[in-house]
Amino acid sequence: MSNNAQYSGINDPAGSGFFVRVWQLTSAYWRSEDKRMAWLLLVVVVALSLVGVGFAVAFNNWYREFYNALQNKDLAAFTRLMWYFAGLATVAILIAVYRLYLTQMLTIRWRRWLTEQHFAAWLRDRNYYQLEHGGSTDNPDQRMSEDLNSFTDSTLNLGLGLIKNVVSLVSFSVILWGVSGSIELFGIEIPGYMFWSSLLYAMLGSWLVHLVARRLIGLNNRQQRFEADLRFGLVRVRENAESIALYQGEANEQARLMSRFEQVWSNFWELMRVQKRLTFFSAGYSQVATIFPFIVSAPRYFSGQIQLGDVMQISSAFGQVQDSMSWFIDSYASLANWRATTDRLLSFRQALVEGQARQASPAIARLPATDDLQLQDLSLSLADGRRLLEASSLRIAAGERVLVSGASGCGKSTLLRALSGLWPYGSGALSLPAHSLFVPQKPYLPIGTLRAALNYPHAADSHSDQRLAKVLLDCRLPHLVAVLDQEQHWQHLLSPGEQQRLAIARVLLVAPRWLFLDEATSALDETDEATLYQLLVEQLPHAGIVSIGHRASLQRFHTRQVRIEQQQLQCSEVLQPA
Repeated sequence: MSNNAQYSGINDPAGSGFFVRVWQLTSAYWRSEDKRMAWLLLVVVVALSLVGVGFAVAFNNWYREFYNALQNKDLAAFTRLMWYFAGLATVAILIAVYRLYLTQMLTIRWRRWLTEQHFAAWLRDRNYYQLEHGGSTDNPDQRMSEDLNSFTDSTLNLGLGLIKNVVSLVSFSVILWGVSGSIELFGIEIPGYMFWSSLLYAMLGSWLVHLVARRLIGLNNRQQRFEADLRFGLVRVRENAESIALYQGEANEQARLMSRFEQVWSNFWELMRVQKRLTFFSAGYSQVATIFPFIVSAPRYFSGQIQLGDVMQISSAFGQVQDSMSWFIDSYASLANWRATTDRLLSFRQALVEGQARQASPAIARLPATDDLQLQDLSLSLADGRRLLEASSLRIAAGERVLVSGASGCGKSTLLRALSGLWPYGSGALSLPAHSLFVPQKPYLPIGTLRAALNYPHAADSHSDQRLAKVLLDCRLPHLVAVLDQEQHWQHLLSPGEQQRLAIARVLLVAPRWLFLDEATSALDETDEATLYQLLVEQLPHAGIVSIGHRASLQRFHTRQVRIEQQQLQCSEVLQPA
């Protein structure tokens, strides 16, 4: 799949109206590579829905004949109608089952396609990092799992429900118009009065339910956000369990979690109050609708103009017309939840679009890659505008080993983030050589086999067992050779020092031409640190190395030292390397 096609689903223009953006979100799938199967499933599901309406019409006619047979005590007609009902019911059940099954099939296929698009756009150009540190959106995990799931399911169910109800409304309106007769009101004869009664009843109910429950959209939106915030807080406790336990921070975490739950609690109570009023109204509306057709048809029945079967057919048809016209009332809570979910999803997509736009025109220009590392008038600042580094220029030749030092908070790590393309705040230009590898202070170890963690970000079978065993032994991790195929949460199982030694083992596997280390050995003692740096010098003799560190013992492994002082790069100190 080409990149253009891959990200075609994430193209919301800023400022577009809600329904325009919803159309862009929904229509992309129906033009995608999966469109043939999508349209086939949709056509079949719609056809089954329409056939279901046809069977409902057949049942409506059956009611008239069945109750007339009862009134006339016609056993033969009764027996024939019971067999007819059994046949209708069997086919109707099959239609209902396969309509649900194929709808679910279409839903999961659509969700899979949307999920792939959003995963790609989130991970593309390091958007996930920018969103996390820019604070432009909350809980992206919820939006790509729960919100996408809810959106596809609700959109199909509401859309198909609307189509079915429109067809049902037309079909049963014809029946209701034909059987309801006319009524004289204030000297005016009104034909099809049952139809007009159901129409007025549904319109009045729709208007009243909107007045009662219009706050549901905002409340549902906040509820989803508060629930996601609570889950995030629980995950934070789990991920930092050891640190919290050592600080004995249980009481503090309890207060934090309960503070987040209070938001869930308070908003849920508001939801309950609104939904209580909505339920009062909806339940009363439905109960009145049950007896309403009998009340308005009673005069014609007791005058002998119609039989019991006609009354039952009128009641059934009125119920179908009233249900179809009341679709807005019955679906209001679902529509409010769909709107809240869609708002959250669209805002997330907009954040992705804005992130891609920033990456397309970064404030720090990227010069064509050369063999050397070059900085031209590079300045760095924080998101709030506070300056970290004034315009500075620097050239590091291929094969040089440079130690970057300075006071804590002066911008050393930010400089490496800017080199890697992660940091968007600043100006100037830089040229990053090809085949570069950045190693952070806290390595990332994916959950899975140790082999996969050691080869990350490449495939687990990128290197032979012999090669993996050698780098583990070189990095003083002999006890891990025997557990290469064990699946564990290695980031929790290994100590910080072991994790950093494993990260250096990765470096030896990759053998980059340029290596950037952000205090990548800070968890090790000086002996282990020296061992690992000596390994890097010996096994990567021609690699350029840029290290951030505080220990003076690192100087002997570098050819030059650059200090950040008073927001300037001081870069003239030459060292005597080992």
